[in-house]
Amino acid sequence: MSLTPSTSASLQSTKMKKDESFLGKLGGSLARKKKSKEVSDRHEEGRNAINAPLLPAGTEIHPEDTLLEENAERMMMDPTSRENLKFKDLLKVLVDWINSELEEERIIVKDLEEDCYDGQVLQKLFEKLSGRKLNVAEVTQSEIGQKQKLQTVLEAVNHLLRPHGWTVEWSVDSIHSKNLVAIVYLLVALAMHFQAPIRLPEHVSVQVVVVKKREGMLQTAVVTKELTSTTEMMLGRFERDAFDTLLDHAPDKLNVVKSSLITFVNKHLNKLNLEVTELESQFADGVYLILLMGLLEDYFVPLYNFFLTPESFEQKVHNVAFAFELMQDGGLKKPKARPEDVVNLNLKSTLRVLYNLFTNYKNSD
Repeated sequence: MSLTPSTSASLQSTKMKKDESFLGKLGGSLARKKKSKEVSDRHEEGRNAINAPLLPAGTEIHPEDTLLEENAERMMMDPTSRENLKFKDLLKVLVDWINSELEEERIIVKDLEEDCYDGQVLQKLFEKLSGRKLNVAEVTQSEIGQKQKLQTVLEAVNHLLRPHGWTVEWSVDSIHSKNLVAIVYLLVALAMHFQAPIRLPEHVSVQVVVVKKREGMLQTAVVTKELTSTTEMMLGRFERDAFDTLLDHAPDKLNVVKSSLITFVNKHLNKLNLEVTELESQFADGVYLILLMGLLEDYFVPLYNFFLTPESFEQKVHNVAFAFELMQDGGLKKPKARPEDVVNLNLKSTLRVLYNLFTNYKNSD
């Protein structure tokens, strides 16, 4: 069958109309999708505009942080807080402490988030500090196995710390999701409870962004988290002794106590032609403490065991720590004070150490 020119033109016209109709529909569909995306973008822009004033500069909320169940929340650290010098100092102190405690295990921690989330380091640290063996698998690669280990470790930690007034600021999910704030809270609590021989920076706070889901809507808020307070307040979580009560409730008697302690120490140090007039400063380098322990226990302390004329902070801490060892060798309990506090002229810490000696050796000649 042959097509006449008019028939051919009619078919082409019909085809063009169909093509135009298809393109029109396609264009309309694309236009609707584009408009829908613009509306969605405007909604997102509006939500960000509402939330933006609440968020610290540089804070990014990643998609996975918004995939929350109803009434669930997620916490993210403000990036500027990570650069805070006191916070960095706190991280370094904690890392060095863990590495010192786990040296025999040949465990080296470099990054708290990456090295603590699976529970292995926390398990070993808790076992070392508490002297208690936990019933957990040594190596766990799966997420389920890691969370089971964390569950066991944190149950043991919480059982130990809760009676002493610690608020539990950590959980299996927060630790496993590498929440640095939760990890630091946990390590600070362990360090303070076991009276770690370290000096934690005081007044370390960070800002965190808390994302919550309420009635299908995401809500954000910026919260300040205090990781450490003052040394005295942190130590105050532990069992208080009569000396604490004396200083807190009878400060007028402080000079009487200091006078009694000076008389006590001079009674013994005078045998070496030494005399003390200022308790906090003259015991700060540890030398008088070591010599006093030798006199009280009636033995000579070899000079090569300590620094007779310490110059650096580290040498003074070594001396005071060595004096504490001599006290424990003499049957005394481990001092509540830390060597660093004595070296830093903390009067209350120094008085507590000397008061402990006084109560145990006041009748010694």
